[in-house]
Amino acid sequence: MPSPSQIRPEPLISSPITRRTVLKAGGTLLLSVFAPMSAMAAQILAVRVWPAEDYTRVTLENDSILKATHFIVKDPERLVVDIEGLELNPTLKGLVAKIQSNDPYIKQVRVGQNRPNVVRLVFDLKEEVTPQLFTLPPAGSYNHRLIFDLYPVREPDLIAQMIEKGDWSSDPAKPPMAGTHTPPPALPLPDSGKAPAAVAPPVASIVPPVPDVRPEQRPEARPLPGQKVVRMITIALDPGHGGEDPGAMGSKGSREKDVVLAIAKRLKTKLELQPNMRVMLTRDADFFVPLGMRVEKARKVQADLFVSIHADAFIQPTARGSSVFVLSEKGATSTAARWLANKENQADLIGGVNVKNHDKQLASVLLDLSTTAQINDSMKLGKAVLREIGGINRLHKGSVEQAGFAVLKAPDIPSILIETAFISNPEEEAKLTDNGYQDQMADAIVTGIKNYFAKNPPLAKSRLT
Repeated sequence: MPSPSQIRPEPLISSPITRRTVLKAGGTLLLSVFAPMSAMAAQILAVRVWPAEDYTRVTLENDSILKATHFIVKDPERLVVDIEGLELNPTLKGLVAKIQSNDPYIKQVRVGQNRPNVVRLVFDLKEEVTPQLFTLPPAGSYNHRLIFDLYPVREPDLIAQMIEKGDWSSDPAKPPMAGTHTPPPALPLPDSGKAPAAVAPPVASIVPPVPDVRPEQRPEARPLPGQKVVRMITIALDPGHGGEDPGAMGSKGSREKDVVLAIAKRLKTKLELQPNMRVMLTRDADFFVPLGMRVEKARKVQADLFVSIHADAFIQPTARGSSVFVLSEKGATSTAARWLANKENQADLIGGVNVKNHDKQLASVLLDLSTTAQINDSMKLGKAVLREIGGINRLHKGSVEQAGFAVLKAPDIPSILIETAFISNPEEEAKLTDNGYQDQMADAIVTGIKNYFAKNPPLAKSRLT
């Protein structure tokens, strides 16, 4: 392994090597000029960096397939990448300026021509990482891509992160601050082995309000005699697309990934104002999460619900309306539903998944373990949410539709996919980027979820209670 002194990038080669040969034929001097050796080198077309707590992704988009090798250097931590068949160009040098100071894993990057036709990148790291390097073929609007994914060695505890980021209390009996919201019905834990008990009276009717004080000054309320214990409900919100995958695009340049993240964040805030709900976002910033990992994240926190949020698009700009979808075991309920599911399931191709490291066990879960019970519960949730959404926007179809969405295949979690509106429709694109509409959409989904739980109290769990 090279010593630290050996990984310093060499200076940029100022000019390519050329060869000239002078030949004499019939009294005429012929000058043969061979093309520069670098003429056939690959060209970097774009560089992108996607920092996130989950991992940082670096993307080099290029006009041909690149071959790269890498190794780690310790004390301090560095990742060294050698890319063959490449000459340094201004686009690649621009990678240096794209590293942000708040990147969780990369401190800085150095770029240089290590030797002819080999460019070296040295990433100075903030902590120990597990790198994954892989290539992607052209997909969507992208050319060939070389991907570096930098994952933390210590896998984050999703439950701990969720609790740390939440503004709600870990004590389900603690009331919210007065004046912040109207509490929903308390959700009792049914007795083991018995049918769910009737919904208990609202928390507000049995726990006196407390003064409007700062959270750290709030007194802890204890369950009153006869009051049933309620447990926290965990909801996984899944803003679609992200990072390399922008999703659908509106005529005015609006991107689906931005719109749905904004709606999901509003929805998270509103759900966590409820005294017994907490939320995990599958992504809370602009980065890509593979479809299977979205499901796996929800299962790791033992989510009670999974809600994927999207903004539809169609080839005709006249298409409009909101929709709710659940999984289907027997095929799509309409041609449009099948078309949409196929389009959404291509997200991994555009966003970029390292196929070699794809979890075969997870793939088996996604393909084989979806259950009729999960689909039935999902239909109940979908109907409750669709009913509320219909009060703020025209419905594309008046009933919950079904199709084979990969992101809905958690075998043990009621799961729905909400198409909030058609971003391809100019009128609805304007709605989707409007703060008022985003707020109305979030309110409608909250009401639908509360109505679902009022009729379908969650069962006890061994964790997160």
